[in-house]
Amino acid sequence: MMHNETQVDPETGRAGLRAEAREILSRLVGHEDADFHPGQFEAIEALVADRRRALVVQRTGWGKSAVYFVASLLLRARGAGPTLIVSPLLALMRDQVAAAARAGVRAEAINSANPTDWDRIRERLAEDSVDVLLVSPERLNNPQFRDVQLPDLIRRTGLLVVDEAHCISDWGHDFRPDYRRIRDLIAQLPAAGNHSVPVLATTATANERVVQDVAEQLGVDGGGDVFVLRGPLARSSLRLGVLRMPSPASRLAWLLTHLGDLPGSGIVYTLTVSAAEDTARALRDAGHQVASYSGRTDPEQRAELEQALKENRVKALIATSALGMGFDKPDLGFVVHFGAPSSPVAYYQQVGRAGRATDHADVLLLPGPEDRDIWRYFATTSMPDEHRARAVLGELEAAGKPLSVPALETRVDLKRTPLELLLKVLAVDGAVERTQGGWQRTGEPWTYDGERYGRVAQARVDEEKLMLDYENTSGCRMEFLSRVLDDPEAAPCGRCDHCAGPWFPTSIDESAKGNASKALGRVGVEIEPRRSWPSGMDRLGVPLKGRIPEESQVLEGRAVARLTDLGWGGRLRTLFAATESGPQDAPIDPDLLQGAVQVLASWEWAERPIAVVSVPSRTRPQLVGSFAEGIARIGQLPYLGALDLVDGGPRGDSGGNSAFRLGAVWQRFAVPEELTAQLVAAREAGRHGPVLLLDDRAESRWTLTEAGRVLREAGASGVLPFVLALNG
Repeated sequence: MMHNETQVDPETGRAGLRAEAREILSRLVGHEDADFHPGQFEAIEALVADRRRALVVQRTGWGKSAVYFVASLLLRARGAGPTLIVSPLLALMRDQVAAAARAGVRAEAINSANPTDWDRIRERLAEDSVDVLLVSPERLNNPQFRDVQLPDLIRRTGLLVVDEAHCISDWGHDFRPDYRRIRDLIAQLPAAGNHSVPVLATTATANERVVQDVAEQLGVDGGGDVFVLRGPLARSSLRLGVLRMPSPASRLAWLLTHLGDLPGSGIVYTLTVSAAEDTARALRDAGHQVASYSGRTDPEQRAELEQALKENRVKALIATSALGMGFDKPDLGFVVHFGAPSSPVAYYQQVGRAGRATDHADVLLLPGPEDRDIWRYFATTSMPDEHRARAVLGELEAAGKPLSVPALETRVDLKRTPLELLLKVLAVDGAVERTQGGWQRTGEPWTYDGERYGRVAQARVDEEKLMLDYENTSGCRMEFLSRVLDDPEAAPCGRCDHCAGPWFPTSIDESAKGNASKALGRVGVEIEPRRSWPSGMDRLGVPLKGRIPEESQVLEGRAVARLTDLGWGGRLRTLFAATESGPQDAPIDPDLLQGAVQVLASWEWAERPIAVVSVPSRTRPQLVGSFAEGIARIGQLPYLGALDLVDGGPRGDSGGNSAFRLGAVWQRFAVPEELTAQLVAAREAGRHGPVLLLDDRAESRWTLTEAGRVLREAGASGVLPFVLALNG
């Protein structure tokens, strides 16, 4: 359906445009006397009257959504088609649909959470009864949506909105490859004359380099000069502070002591999922109404937890960065960071959740010496590695047909998430495309832009240094963050701990110290056994498929702790840190051995183990050997020794995806004859039970699975894996 659009009269139309826009704004906010913030109407006028492309950089809570909702209804009244909003998060979509309804905007969303609604939404679009359609950037590369629905949407779109537009730029802290597709989408829109389609990009977190990058992409294909509106980023309600404490236990003790004193309800951010879960558990045990929120939280539960915080039914959500863009609670009273993010821009965005509609909100950073270790541990880049990129392209070319991600995993040694990210980057570069059957090579040449990728990687390092500078600055903290974001109006705030003096207490209750130490001293993490072989193993010369036979499986295992845990994680990261000369190796520390004993004491196995066996270690033989001997001695169990290595043992380095890790360890372990004889003798003597299989750490779990398999075949009735550290 095409629209006959009525243009605003240049002489008389603009005079009435503001009044018409104010009427819509009043409905949106529910106040008859509502008026625009400085810059809001100017942005609306640029879109509606001038059909321009605009970039709005304003602090969270300024009212960027009001700009595109008001502009949408004004354009619809003039005969334009529906507004298409590209929005990154489901939570953001939920809030925007609800806000749109309050203003009389008929909004719908197409995303992975509502596939049963898609047919109904397509019917409404055909009837022209949708004013605003929200889609995720990933949806733009869904073959069905991209090839069937998107062309018609582009033909009819009256306004394109790119929310959280800093994601477009690979210079930004939260670059997402799928956002780069928006440049191609913009290039398909009419850009000149009376039928040009206006484009609006909005963000609260963009420095000048990101602003220039985004503006350049908005101006693609004859879009002309981009209207850029930048406002002051400081928020007068926020009171910033930094409190240094010597250890995770002391920081947790501070939270246990003072969480109840913080205003209203809020968010406590942690750097890892383990830290979120450990902190939430300790706070709940102390009587605080809190819940953890992370990438492991089910989507349905996320929505429930977000609503609980909005309704103040919890004091706080203890969250990773998964609770970020899109969460809208205007009266959020505080944001505390248990560990510092690796970028002051990311930090600004997270603290911007607080104080949007309140006079006062407290923001406190509790940095830790382990922060930099965690930054390095999670260091990933959205830029492609040239060797791996060319390997993926080569496999797709050789296949001559689309390959699924699981099929590619048997051809390229990359884990699922990095592989999917690499494919997205290559797709944006035009080298591959996603089809119904998977991914295929396009035939377009691909050049590795190493210089640019190197500059972006250096920018990430520079951001980490800036975060440390924020922690150590002697000046105004809000001014520091504003200057990092190139805010020309950056100025001392008069409220932070440097401008007005520390506002936060530093005392800690003695009982809180004990509770924190107890919480972080907790040991024992479950290791789920592998139940099925990876698909496509025959391509690697391994004749395995389907489920692992029950008689070859290991039992549920245990690790002392995860490498990312708040308590033991720090010690374990130090233990496994590589030096310039290679991995460290020494006999097990007595405290760590005692922690392992605590795990054994709480392990509710069906049958007590009858012996200890170790995985042979080529990098830490002293550590693994002393661990096994110590457990055997304390547990009064015979230590039967280590398995043998076959043909030098596992091939390649640790890491990689499941298929390659299994291929590297398959048939690389053997049970020595003496060990087999001892298992047979134990069985004949009536001693029945599993053996403990010890190693230093577990990542993919295929080493434990394969070592356990050969033990089962040698006569072990069961195998209980037990390691010091679990990755992740």
